[in-house]
Amino acid sequence: MTLRTSTSLLSAAALVLAVNATLAQVPKPTLTPRGPDHAAAYYHDSLARLYEEMAVNNGRPDYAAQAVEEYKLALNADPDSRYLQDGLADLYFKIGRIREAVTAAQEQAKKDPTDIAPHELLGKVYLRSLGDMQGPQANEMLQLAIAEYEKLAQFKPKDLETHLLLGQLYGLNHDSAKAEAQFKLAQSLDGNSEDAVLNMARLYSEEGQNKQAIDTLTGIPADDRSARVSFALGQAYDQARDFKLAAAAYRASLDEEPDNPEALHALATALLLDNQLAEALVIYKQLLVTDPSDVASTIKVAEIQRRQGHYDDALATINKAKALSANTDNPELAFNEALTYDSLGKYDQAVVTLRSVLLATARPDGKYSDGEKSNRAIFLDRLGIVYREANKTPEAVEAYKSMIALGGEYVSRGYQGEIDSYRDAHQWKEALATSADAAKAQPKDRSVQLAYAFNLADTGQPDQGVALAQAQLNGSQDDRDTEIAIANIDLRIHRSADALAQLDKADALTAQPQERLYIDLLRATIYDRDKQYDQAEVQYRKALAIDPNNANVLNDLSFMLADHDRKLPEALTLAQKAVELEPQNGAYLDSLGWAYYKLAQYGPAEENLHKAIDRTASDASIHDHLGEVYERTGRLKLAVAQWERAMTEYAHSLPADADPEDVAKVKHKLDDARIKLARVSGSSQKKS
Repeated sequence: MTLRTSTSLLSAAALVLAVNATLAQVPKPTLTPRGPDHAAAYYHDSLARLYEEMAVNNGRPDYAAQAVEEYKLALNADPDSRYLQDGLADLYFKIGRIREAVTAAQEQAKKDPTDIAPHELLGKVYLRSLGDMQGPQANEMLQLAIAEYEKLAQFKPKDLETHLLLGQLYGLNHDSAKAEAQFKLAQSLDGNSEDAVLNMARLYSEEGQNKQAIDTLTGIPADDRSARVSFALGQAYDQARDFKLAAAAYRASLDEEPDNPEALHALATALLLDNQLAEALVIYKQLLVTDPSDVASTIKVAEIQRRQGHYDDALATINKAKALSANTDNPELAFNEALTYDSLGKYDQAVVTLRSVLLATARPDGKYSDGEKSNRAIFLDRLGIVYREANKTPEAVEAYKSMIALGGEYVSRGYQGEIDSYRDAHQWKEALATSADAAKAQPKDRSVQLAYAFNLADTGQPDQGVALAQAQLNGSQDDRDTEIAIANIDLRIHRSADALAQLDKADALTAQPQERLYIDLLRATIYDRDKQYDQAEVQYRKALAIDPNNANVLNDLSFMLADHDRKLPEALTLAQKAVELEPQNGAYLDSLGWAYYKLAQYGPAEENLHKAIDRTASDASIHDHLGEVYERTGRLKLAVAQWERAMTEYAHSLPADADPEDVAKVKHKLDDARIKLARVSGSSQKKS
């Protein structure tokens, strides 16, 4: 007779009665002193499984206890039954008695090495436990899980799922070779397995092998890619920092699953990182329609508004994000607020915002996790930049000293910030002294030694600077960056041939196109300074072909074209794009103002040059350019004031930053303007 009554139709008590009535019809076992009693085992096993079903379906611990007892009675009747041993171990697992489940499974595995079920159960137990443990315990559990799945792979050599799980476990154990072998085996078992492809790609990504990850995923034809595969491809392109292709992959994923919010967020982020601000803004606003309480998307909208130059809108959106955020100390929110105040030139408000977050997240003992250190370093660096823009050099230096106190990688970054602060203020002795202290404190840090070499060369000790930089060469791939640093030093001390030779050496060590961009840019700078403008333009355009959105390249090419009256409409377009990418960069604003001046558009020229001076007051060339605007628009006194300021800044500049020809031109303009003013003044006096 078969019991078909469901727990959804009977009360638990009625079900027990039904069970007992059913089992009453089963012949009672006759106990015998020798051999297994299969009838008794069957009787108690049937009861055990019915109680187990009731325990699982109703969450009743009393039924679970009765099920355990019935299994034990069944095993008393048939102690060697693999079926009963596996059933009891599985019951322990289902009702959460994990220790007993493990013990029962381990005993059965020892008793019957050919039984696969206990290994499957132990594998499940160890996998489930992995996420609940940390430190040494987690590693111990990982090793136990690996051991079980290695046995299961032997039991089931053609089971796809087993090989995938074992590969994932090897990956967690940082054994990439074994993980890769398992995923390849899984692919050989099922060439159409998405899971095998996705796991292989994930492994390559975690190992930093971005090209292999991308190749693995693109091995699936575009028309055959599921939403999951396209999404994973987007992530791989993200990691390779190819955000344009990442965005295309996320769009393909959304074509398959249009309502996937994770893919929408990923697409918006990729567009933002690719500087496709308008498109990113559309996606973030779409996300906010679906979920108006989405704080992260609200913050991104504010970021885009700031980067588009809509600062008041950005602040309004930040205030909206504050109202939505339960976490009043949201670091990303505070950082964007500070950047917006900084963009508006409201340095005091930016400082207050940054210092508030630093104070709120400070630990009295000064001990921070790696993530906390990273966040503090970001905020301290921005605080230092704001102080530098506000011409508060001592405060900037203190911010960078706080970064140095974080230790580790932040020491060299903090020292570099200190040095840059002094250089911005034209405090060359202090910059040299700080770089010397840094070099002494960090004798094995190549970047610190190169910074010291750079400052030695800049302050009248070029041979010592070059020698120190060359001492950092060690025959490794790191030599590429060292060769570039030496080329930079040679550039500043007007050794063009040596600089170009160093760049050729760096080029030979360069594999990725993106890495070649800076080499092309430096070559262009050398040719530009040496008045070889055609060669310079070729190099600038080579760099621009690698990255059309590189603001530095856009700016430098724009300035060269405008300064020598070449292709002025294009010069303006290039400068506009550079400023669009970095609206508050003083050098880029200067190039934009200068392009407008060359096109006789004096209103926007003056506006952008004033903005540039607000950001970079110590740059003599910007004062010279504003003087030109004033002179051309008939405001000679104002022109004289700007040229006088330019001469003052030149007097405090390093030789590398004060081209004698440029200085002579400004002096000539200043002298002529003074003479004209004197004539005007004398004529006025005669008339009076």
